Amino acid sequence: MAARILDGKAVAKEMRGELAAETAKLTAAGVVPGLGVLLAGDDPASRSYVSGKEKACEQAGIFSLERTLPHSAGRDEILSCVREFNQDDRIDGILVQLPLPDRSIEDEVIESIDPQKDVDGFHPINMGRMMLGQPTYLPCTPHGILQLLNRSGVEIRGKHVVILGRSNIVGRPLANLLTRKDDLGNATVTLCHTRTPDPGVHTRDADIVIAAAGRRNTVTADMVKDGAVIVDVGVNRIEDAGRKRGFRLVGDVDFEAVSLKAGAITPVPGGVGPMTITMLMYNTVQSARARGLDSRDITEATR
Repeated sequence: MAARILDGKAVAKEMRGELAAETAKLTAAGVVPGLGVLLAGDDPASRSYVSGKEKACEQAGIFSLERTLPHSAGRDEILSCVREFNQDDRIDGILVQLPLPDRSIEDEVIESIDPQKDVDGFHPINMGRMMLGQPTYLPCTPHGILQLLNRSGVEIRGKHVVILGRSNIVGRPLANLLTRKDDLGNATVTLCHTRTPDPGVHTRDADIVIAAAGRRNTVTADMVKDGAVIVDVGVNRIEDAGRKRGFRLVGDVDFEAVSLKAGAITPVPGGVGPMTITMLMYNTVQSARARGLDSRDITEATR
């Protein structure tokens, strides 16, 4: 029997409706949520991601201000743009689209963002607050995964979750969030990575498998037990002459084979991706709510 599809588009649409209602209330009170977007370089994928985020903001009533810099933009120019966003009272959240042309400066650029406007949740201060379970902006993809599971009726509490991939963007923060004592956590987590000798030993015992390795066919049918829930974070391009663009997108999971064995599974595209954008908007609205309280302190807005 084919697995139930965990529809990220549908859940994202539901959440964006809630955000639009919240944005309307804030706007009526004189606080228009604003997102500052910095795109450096001409990477097609980055351009596509930014366009999708800006379209979603427009639909939700969030003001969006984009700064586009050439591929040749250096450290000083990029940091100057971030400082402008930091000082602009119209901007509640700042998105620096990664990767930057010079990846060696990415940590410095992220650390230059005002933590109270770091709606990606990547600033060390916000990462630290997350690790301690304190109110903060949660990283968008991990938080989006938890919301997708919860709103799709997937029980997390008490389950064994295996994560494949230990990046600071997905794997590590997700492992932390899943072990929290709350409705989106209380799971037992195993984190696998490139030095794990046989990931299948762990995934075959998992109630929920989350693939975030960035490699096609990381998870195959023999690696999952019957009825497991599979979340595919991967986005990989493969050539396809039958497509207008000459390629199609697949995840890290062998979808066709695994979907015949799993109980529920996310598609690629249309699974985790829409949730990531939605949680960016969610964090921006949180920041705007903090501004409405005459404070940029996110802890005030989440009480």
